Amino acid sequence: MIAKPFLFLALSTFLLTASIRSFAESLPEGLFINPIGEGADPWITRDPDADRYLWCFSEGNRAIAIHTSKSLTSLGEKHIVWRAPENGPTSREVWAPELHWIQNRWHIYFAPSDGQNRNHRAYVLRSKSEDPLGEYEIHGPLPTGKGTDGISPNIWAIDMTPLEHNGNLYAIWSGWDEPDSDRQFLYIAPMKSPVELATPRVLLCANDEHPWEFTEENRKGRGLHEGPQVLKHDNRTFLTYSTGASWLPTYKLGLLELTGTNPLDPKSWKKYPSPVFTSTETTFGVGHSCFVPSPDGLEKWHIYHAKQNRDPGWKRAIFAQPMTFTNAGLPDFGKPLAPNNPIPLPSSTEIPNLNLPYSTSFKSTTPPQGWSPYGHHQFFSFRNDGLHLGTIPQAPVNDYRSGEKLVLDSPAPPDFTASVTLNFNGQSDARDAGILFRTTAPSIGYDAQRGYFAGLIPNTKIIILGKTDGKSWTELARSSAQIDPAKPQRLQVTCKGPAITIQHNRHPAISFSDSTYTRGTVGLRVVDTHAIFTDFSLTTPD
Repeated sequence: MIAKPFLFLALSTFLLTASIRSFAESLPEGLFINPIGEGADPWITRDPDADRYLWCFSEGNRAIAIHTSKSLTSLGEKHIVWRAPENGPTSREVWAPELHWIQNRWHIYFAPSDGQNRNHRAYVLRSKSEDPLGEYEIHGPLPTGKGTDGISPNIWAIDMTPLEHNGNLYAIWSGWDEPDSDRQFLYIAPMKSPVELATPRVLLCANDEHPWEFTEENRKGRGLHEGPQVLKHDNRTFLTYSTGASWLPTYKLGLLELTGTNPLDPKSWKKYPSPVFTSTETTFGVGHSCFVPSPDGLEKWHIYHAKQNRDPGWKRAIFAQPMTFTNAGLPDFGKPLAPNNPIPLPSSTEIPNLNLPYSTSFKSTTPPQGWSPYGHHQFFSFRNDGLHLGTIPQAPVNDYRSGEKLVLDSPAPPDFTASVTLNFNGQSDARDAGILFRTTAPSIGYDAQRGYFAGLIPNTKIIILGKTDGKSWTELARSSAQIDPAKPQRLQVTCKGPAITIQHNRHPAISFSDSTYTRGTVGLRVVDTHAIFTDFSLTTPD
């Protein structure tokens, strides 16, 4: 028997995909597209004191960022809450932070190192107030080793997550069994407090009981368990874990259930004999899940990462999809959804309104409200001189170009005028930067949106107009222009019905008529370019 939410989802996806596979129309409101963001090891939780979601990510392996968003299908505004020191045991490789509200304070569990993988340890940041975006103080490393003191010998530990059970608090993580063994197991220990372990670790289970738990399937390589995540339902406690090799397409989820009374007794945990979430031809390398309710609490959503290509490596993106439970009470994750297929937004998701005229200078280190980024998290930043899109940091982590864009969360009116100032910083070979408009279904990728794009191309000195269908680009018109990459450029787009008019530096450049897309939002995008955007405005046309 297929659960009703998945029956509805499958039917909706089929009908919608069939209706908009080509340049048929804008994506209807109430739908979204995967992947929703770039990155790995996603963590999201609902703010108990505000109508918003809180995403928690490693920022370039040197900081921790919390993103605030009204929707669980967009990352929203980024706030750096902790930066690694220049040197020392927490200065590098900041991995897999998780944000938890425990005992009236926010706690971020994460695993940094000094730059050597063997020295990864579990640490905790505890908030100094009830504000998740406020100051934090660091505690650790937690004693996750096998000795009586939990410290000696020095043993690797990552992916710590808390478990609250019958009024007691426990920590579960992935760790090596011996120094430098590179063999990952799941461990558990009781906690004195959210920042202290009480006793030495306990091995939760073997990591090689089944062929699919090896880094290479059919018992090749080694057994590997990581990314434990607690999932509770109807007084039952489950623990998903990621297994296999995170750098390969065969990464997947296994499942444990707490069937006994004592979480510290390995016999209290039942391991299910088959993986519960595995790759497909279109979405692969799936793992490091977390689980969050829809805004109204009526649905449970599964958030995970998947690989961007099948080559060995860690270039990954974030996916979101609903999940259900079977009549027997077991989690039913279904199959990973394919990129670029529209699915319904989480239940009761509000689509924000936009009051015109709207403007922002972007000249601030504080991100403006109501915008969401799509692209590698290190390739955009807000600075005092404007919004930087496509900038490559000195030490990028698993970086890849993806047509970086920043898009308004609110729909724009069908007829509008949008304008922005672009600065190419003297890059005469810059490829493309400009305005997205009448855009729906923004996602990760160069052409991963439905709508139009008007851009400036300094290296060929042309202005371009085209449209994308979520997968590919079609040019509509172009004109030559004097584009001085050393000077700011003003770009303006006006839409009235099917008529599209583009101005460059206040001079008419392109007039074109196209009725493919009639509505959507507005955004900014670069293509293999670093550009700075300032003085954006959106008004009704004259």
